[in-house]
This record gives sequence, C-alpha cells and structure tokens, in this order.
Amino acid sequence: MIKQALLGEFLHEAENTRKLLKAIPDSALDWRPSEINWTAAQLASHISEVYNWFEYTFNQDVFDMGTYQYDKGDISKAENIVAKFEENVAKAQKALENSDEGTYFNEWTMEMNGNVLFPPMPKIQVIRSFLYNHLYHHRGELVVYLRSTGNKVPGLYGPTADDKS
Repeated sequence: MIKQALLGEFLHEAENTRKLLKAIPDSALDWRPSEINWTAAQLASHISEVYNWFEYTFNQDVFDMGTYQYDKGDISKAENIVAKFEENVAKAQKALENSDEGTYFNEWTMEMNGNVLFPPMPKIQVIRSFLYNHLYHHRGELVVYLRSTGNKVPGLYGPTADDKS
C-alpha cells in the first residue's frame, strides 16, 4: 500500500521534472543567480543525479558518499542532462517497484568515510525527505532560474502565467 502511494507520486512528479528539464534552453545553462550558486546546468544535473540515489536508499541501510561515484556526463547541452535524467529515472522506478515495503521502517543512514552525515532514521522518512522533497526543492530553484533568464516555465501543478499569455 505504501509502495503504491510512493510509486504514484514518483510517476507524476517524474513527469513534472521531465517537463522542467526539457524547458531549459542551452542558452541558459551557464546562468547563475550569484557567484555562490550553481549554474543552471549544474542544478539541472544535480536534479537528475538525485534519481540515481533511489537505488542506494531503497537497497541499502547505509549510503556511504565516500565511496559513491557518479558520472554526470556532458552537461554543456540540455539534451544531455535530459538523457541522463531518463537513464536515472528508469533505474529509480525499478528500485522503487522492486522494493520491499517490509524494509521501509528499517534504519537508514548516510555516511562519508565513517562520518555520519544523516543520522539514522526510518527509510520511509529518508525517501520522503532526502529523495522526494529534495527534488521538489531544487525544482523550485530551477523554476526561478528559468523565470530569471526570461524563459517560459512549464505548468507543473496547473497553468503558469506563460500558458495564459
């Protein structure tokens, strides 16, 4: 029952993420709101990468970022970021579909080389916060990036001002 709810939300929100990533023109990829922020390309790539973390969350009780390796690929073109997203979202969906609800309340933690980054908490809490809410947070940032660069923002939860003009 919990898995079905997570999967329904996952599929709906993955489609929203897809729409948002596809809305990024190559001309906006190098833009950043300030020197301390990521570029649009880096932010979009990070959003894509979060989907890669589903396997580590659903299939392990400890995620060691010290041994984690990820090839983000060429992020100089928006289509490459979308392609990486498609690859990662397929793996994430498989991890979710194959997950065992009986493990959702197992303790999970994130470490880096033996140092605890996320204290132990139930896996279901990690799924909701570290995966889902984390994605929504960064998507919100990306919406601001698109709007700030004069680009159209796709409707994620209904029409945007761009849809009405």
